[in-house]
Amino acid sequence: MRSIFTFFCLLLVLSPLVAQNKTFYDFTVETIDGQSFPLSQLKGKKVLIVNVASKCGLTPQYEQLQQLYDTYGGDQFTIIGFPANNFREQEPGTNAEIQEFCSINYGVTFPLMAKISVVGDDMAPVYQ
Repeated sequence: MRSIFTFFCLLLVLSPLVAQNKTFYDFTVETIDGQSFPLSQLKGKKVLIVNVASKCGLTPQYEQLQQLYDTYGGDQFTIIGFPANNFREQEPGTNAEIQEFCSINYGVTFPLMAKISVVGDDMAPVYQ
């Protein structure tokens, strides 16, 4: 009985450590248009992950990111944008508004994911 109790105590202690052993490829995220996107489909590629915002001083980075994607994107490289409203509320829009803004103003064709939190208590698991 004591060994069973010890086993379960050990299991409770180690479970959080094992759960945090996920790799990038173990996550499934949501695209900006609401589809599931298993990151495992990117195995073998170089992946640039960028948190983005439509109303910040770095917003013109969309143009440069798109140029980079146009030049190198494909079987070996991709860019994934994660809109985030964590920094001075610089991404207040809905996913649809963000997608429209990026498409109209910067011709973004690299994958954009649904808006997430990249810092704080509500940080998305993929950013943890």
